[in-house]
Amino acid sequence: MKFLISMHINPAVIDALTDQEKAAIGDGHGKFIEALKKSGELITTQALVDPSQAAVVSVRNGQPVVTDGPFLESKEYLGGFYLIDCENKERAIELASQIPDTAIEGLGVEVRQVMFADGQLEA
Repeated sequence: MKFLISMHINPAVIDALTDQEKAAIGDGHGKFIEALKKSGELITTQALVDPSQAAVVSVRNGQPVVTDGPFLESKEYLGGFYLIDCENKERAIELASQIPDTAIEGLGVEVRQVMFADGQLEA
């Protein structure tokens, strides 16, 4: 079963961390990635730039309209994700609990099963 583990970032929470705490988060993600690779459960992982660098695209009267910045004004934003393939939701939650962000109040980690991929419904 495939699951998306998304990490939601609050810049105020990150800014309040010490350099040592920030480094520990980075090191923790590195170890988590290596463990997922070793277990064969990692499909991919990506970190995203700050939403201020985003572009929102819509089509009006057949023409694309592009707006700079985030789609939603929010204090939290999607910071990155892990796409994993594991046995069940319980295992996905077990893996998500190993992400260092889960230990920091104000940062969120969400687990969602993939419903549709590559033109096929997931089982």
